[in-house]
Amino acid sequence: MAGTLILGTGLAGYNVARELRKHDTSTPLTLITQDDGEYYTKPMLSNALTQGKTAESLVQQSAQDMARELDADIRARTTVASLDTRARKLCLESGESLEFDSLVLAVGASPIEFSYEGDGAGDIMTVNSLADYARFRRTLEGVDRVALIGPGLIGCEFANDISGSGRQVEVIGPDAYPLGRLVPEAAGRALQRGLEQSGITFHLETVVTRVDREGDGYCLHLKNGDRIRAGAVLSAIGLRPRTALAEAAGLEVNRGIVVDRHLITSAEGIHALGDCAEVEGQVLPYVMPIMQAAPALGRTLAGEPTAVSYPAMPVRVKTPSHPVVVSPVSPDARGQWSVEEVGEGVKALFHDEQGKLLGFALTGREATREHQALTRQLPSIL
Repeated sequence: MAGTLILGTGLAGYNVARELRKHDTSTPLTLITQDDGEYYTKPMLSNALTQGKTAESLVQQSAQDMARELDADIRARTTVASLDTRARKLCLESGESLEFDSLVLAVGASPIEFSYEGDGAGDIMTVNSLADYARFRRTLEGVDRVALIGPGLIGCEFANDISGSGRQVEVIGPDAYPLGRLVPEAAGRALQRGLEQSGITFHLETVVTRVDREGDGYCLHLKNGDRIRAGAVLSAIGLRPRTALAEAAGLEVNRGIVVDRHLITSAEGIHALGDCAEVEGQVLPYVMPIMQAAPALGRTLAGEPTAVSYPAMPVRVKTPSHPVVVSPVSPDARGQWSVEEVGEGVKALFHDEQGKLLGFALTGREATREHQALTRQLPSIL
């Protein structure tokens, strides 16, 4: 019996495996990963410095422990070369082929990277795995100033964390204010003020054009003519769903791997969830959608077809210097924001033309206390 293959051992892959085993303890299960297969929570990477966490201390279970828990074969440090959807077969770079009855693509997303001029451009770091974090932490030893490219959600979280570790942070980006794609201007400005009070400096409405090595550090040239000197450079400009394998196999791909509410791709027996998936037109690269999707897919894989449902799922931005909770508004939503100052932050509510609450952005300790009451007023996402 070929059994079930799960490609990826992040939160999506491991949680689906756990959910499957709740309903089916006998089907052969194999998980394949390019990394070492250790179980950890990736969102912790952006607030681990302040907590003094090493890469090793972030690991919650080893691959061997997970294999025993799941009664599964975990193939670590393994790369997939191709997927044959008709033959239901994965071909590995080693030359080995693995057949499957069901396949789950839980391959996540990759950091978006830009090319810059200068001999220091190749030293720009991204943090999207334990190995990345370990390298990042080593690089920061002896560094007192970090240049961070990207004032979005991940960028702000890392900025707050690096600042909390006692280092100066210079945040650079083309946006007019932080979290520009998620919140209205008043909320973004409030977050900016809060982070600036903790010592973070913003260079907004400009971009990096060149990164040169300079002594033990780097000189970043900005489009507005400014220059920033730093001992390390981190890029946190967003993530892009990993779709190359699916696209090469002929699966339908749009912004992510296209799936229906049963998380089935355009090929029967092949599923996708997590940051790589586009569920009914929505790409939601957050933890809560994974935690909603994994139980449904676990039942489906066990022979009990179950559609995923998404309730309202606000996102908590890990910026303790100025807390933020946001329930993003769909880009095609019709309505308007109302904003009021609450303490050191703001309460921004988005209502449609009939007065129905569709989203919110709460910043500061006082305003964010209202997130649960407001969440109960929101419609389900799916």
